[in-house]
Amino acid sequence: MKTILRWTIRIGLMLLLAALVLGLWKREEIARLWAVNTLFDESRIVANFSHMDRAFLTVPVARGDAPVSQLPPGAAMTLPEGAAEWLEARSVTSLLVLHDGHVVHESYHQGTDPEDLRISWSMAKSYLSALFGILVEEGAIASLDDSVTAYAPALEGSAYDGASIRNVLQMTSGVTFNEDYLDYYSDINRMGRVLALGGSMDGFAAGLSDREAEPGARWKYVSIDTHVLGMVLRGATGRDIPALMSEKVIAPLGLEASPYYLSDGEGVAFVLGGLNMRSRDYARFGLMYEQMGEYQGQQIVPRDWVAASTRASAPTKPDEIGYGYQWWVPRGARPGEFLARGIYGQYIYIDQQAEVVIVVTAADREFRSEGVHQSNVAMMRRIREAL
Repeated sequence: MKTILRWTIRIGLMLLLAALVLGLWKREEIARLWAVNTLFDESRIVANFSHMDRAFLTVPVARGDAPVSQLPPGAAMTLPEGAAEWLEARSVTSLLVLHDGHVVHESYHQGTDPEDLRISWSMAKSYLSALFGILVEEGAIASLDDSVTAYAPALEGSAYDGASIRNVLQMTSGVTFNEDYLDYYSDINRMGRVLALGGSMDGFAAGLSDREAEPGARWKYVSIDTHVLGMVLRGATGRDIPALMSEKVIAPLGLEASPYYLSDGEGVAFVLGGLNMRSRDYARFGLMYEQMGEYQGQQIVPRDWVAASTRASAPTKPDEIGYGYQWWVPRGARPGEFLARGIYGQYIYIDQQAEVVIVVTAADREFRSEGVHQSNVAMMRRIREAL
């Protein structure tokens, strides 16, 4: 009996020691996994969204040497009735309104401040669209009807084999992908764990093998499609996205601070949702699109690309929101009205006719509830009309 007890104690001590060694060896990965699993907790979400570099691997995006471009103040606007209640209900962390290039409202909430580098989530997709348009004009991409595998051969044999670049830009790849953030085992959450544990996003994309529709046949929002676009651009240029984004998009805008991307374990930027920057810098990007790709006298994104990418060209259903090349077009939109959109309430709303840009960042845990997105668009339109 004593012998069995001694062996039990020894085995227990050995297992405890092994757990401690494993914990020390993998402490960074374990910490990141824990951070992902608590990222959206009510007590943490606001701080997490302003400090994503505490939880994930990152890569910088140099702001360049240009002086900070000025966003001059305009006459302060009065927000429409109900805006205060909306700000609280939607857990808004910042609201910035530009009219005719002037700041007419800027406020920060939930204990955040103007210097916070805020997570874009899927607003980052619209940034990649801008970069794509520039490189298409420069000739790095021969045609949007080329197969993605022509530039990203690692995708041969995957669910993306046979899909064109245009299919992927419009979210009509047909790839099977579960984007349910509330399902622990969904593809989007599996992808998040790959990112947190330092895995390969390229490998994750290449490992997708199932299709639910033929490319181009049906629209379905699939976030990993944007990573594939990043693979295409890297294959076409031989350069990484942060360097390209810095040179082609970020540096000409004269941002206040250098942004950063979340990254995987291979240093590949999380281009589908990992861009982090200040609210005023999101506004500079929005202003550039409001001005048809021009900013302070420089044509940054080709005008034709701005027009094509922000037009509802994807085969969405009549009662669905419209979609272009990684840009959203709200229902009932008038010409020149479109938006970048991210989960948990992130928006860059643009109305070219009214010369309005509205940046909203938030930590809205109810963002997927019925009617929330529509109410957000309605409030942004009300702000536009109040100018």
